[in-house]
Amino acid sequence: MEHDYKSYIKEISDDISTCLDSMGVQPILFVGSGISQRYIGTPTWDLLLKNLSESCPILDKSYAYYKQKHTSLIKIGTEFSEAYREWAWGEGQSEFPDELFSECQPPEIYLKFHVAKYFEEIVNSSSVEDAKKNHLDEITAFQNIRPHALITTNYDGFLEEIFPDYTRVIGQSILKANYTDVGEILKIHGCSSDPSSIVLISSDYDEFQAKKKYLSAKLLTFFAEHPLVFLGYSAEDPNIKTILSDIDEILSPDNELIPNIYIIEWDPNAENESSYQREKLISVDHERSVRIKSITANDFTWIYKAFGSSDAIEAISPKILRALLARTYSLVRHDIPKRTIEVNYQTLEHAVSEEGELAKLYGITTLDNPAAVNAMFPFTLTHVGKALGYKGWHQANQLIVKIEQEKGINIKESDNKYHVAIMVGQVMQTHKYSQSVIDLLTIVRDGGEYDVEQ
Repeated sequence: MEHDYKSYIKEISDDISTCLDSMGVQPILFVGSGISQRYIGTPTWDLLLKNLSESCPILDKSYAYYKQKHTSLIKIGTEFSEAYREWAWGEGQSEFPDELFSECQPPEIYLKFHVAKYFEEIVNSSSVEDAKKNHLDEITAFQNIRPHALITTNYDGFLEEIFPDYTRVIGQSILKANYTDVGEILKIHGCSSDPSSIVLISSDYDEFQAKKKYLSAKLLTFFAEHPLVFLGYSAEDPNIKTILSDIDEILSPDNELIPNIYIIEWDPNAENESSYQREKLISVDHERSVRIKSITANDFTWIYKAFGSSDAIEAISPKILRALLARTYSLVRHDIPKRTIEVNYQTLEHAVSEEGELAKLYGITTLDNPAAVNAMFPFTLTHVGKALGYKGWHQANQLIVKIEQEKGINIKESDNKYHVAIMVGQVMQTHKYSQSVIDLLTIVRDGGEYDVEQ
C-alpha cells in the first residue's frame, strides 16, 4: 500500500504542478473551519453552540434540548441570540462593554460579542503555540504557498497570523473593491475582530444569501483564472455548494470536470487505502452537480509543497503587489481619462506594443533573454490543449500521462524535442512545449501508432 500511496502522491503533485504552470498564476485558497480546528484547536460549530449554551444562565436547559427542538444549528444560534440579549440587559450586563447598550446596536450583538471574545481568547492562548508546534512542518509549507488571495468563512485570526503581509477584508467590504485584489484575506462570514460582522443567525444568512450572487460574480474571475483549493471543508459543506452553485454553469457548462478546482480532505488511513478517488461530484442543488478534483491525505505537507511558490515570489511583498494593482487601476479608470495627470501617450503606446516594455515602466526587467527558448518552445500546455481542440490544459496532460503509461516515458521529466523546463527561482519550474508535442499528442488523441523520440 505504501508504494501505491507514493505513486498517488507523485501523480497528484505532477497534476498540481501542471495546473500551476499552465495557468501561470498563484492559487486561491478557500479555507474552512477544519484548518483552524487542526492547527489551533477551534471548535466545530456544534461545539461552539454547546459552549454558548453553557455560558448563558438564561439558557437553563441541556444543549441536547435545543438540538432536539430545532432542525438546524442556525436556528439554535438564532434562539441563543435572544437569550443573550435578555441576559445582557439583566444580570449579565457587566459581561459586556458599555457601548453595546445603545438603541443603535442590533439585538444579536451580545451573542456575537461573546462568540468573538471566545475566538480571540483561543488565538491568544498559550496552548495554541503548543498545538501549532505539532504541525510545524505543515504550517511552514502552508505559508510557502504564497497564494494570490485567501477566502474564508472562519471568524478567527489564524490566517492573519500565518500571512501577516496580507490585508484583511471583512464582510460587505469585499463587494466595494473595484479590481481583483492580490494579497488579501477575504473573510466572507465576518471576523472576531469586528463582532457585528459575524454571520451567525438566520437573518445573517438570509442577508448573505441575498447578496451571494454579487459575491460570486466578484469571485468568478478568481475561479476562472486561478487554481482554487478548498481546505478544511467536507465535500458536503453548504459553504462550498453555495459558492459553486453560482459558477458551475460558466466554468463547466456541460458538467465537465473543472480542472483547476481541488478539494483537499483528511483521511487518517490514507496511506493504507487500496485506491484513491481523483474526482468529487458535488451536488449543488436537486438537479445540478459539479465535478472537481479530489485529494486525500493524512498529512498535508506534500500537498502544500506541491502548491508552493518559487523563491522569486516569496521575496515579493503582497502589500507591494496590491498597491501596484490598486494604483494602476486608479490611473486607468480615473486619473488618465479625467486628465488629472500629465501623460506621455507615445511612451505608453510603445510600452503596451513591445514585449517587456510595460514592465520597465514599473522598474521591472527580465533576468535574461528568452527569445531562443520561446522560438523553439513557444507553447504552454494550455496552448497545446487548445491546439488539440480542447478547452484547456487538462486533456492534453491526460494524453501525456497516457504516453507514460504506454511507453514508460514522461516527456515532462526532461528537456527534449517536445518540452523544456525553465527554472523560476530555486524550486519552481515553468514548462514550455514545441510544435512536435502537438504533432505527437494529435496522434495519441486519434488512437494512432506512435513513437517517442528521446
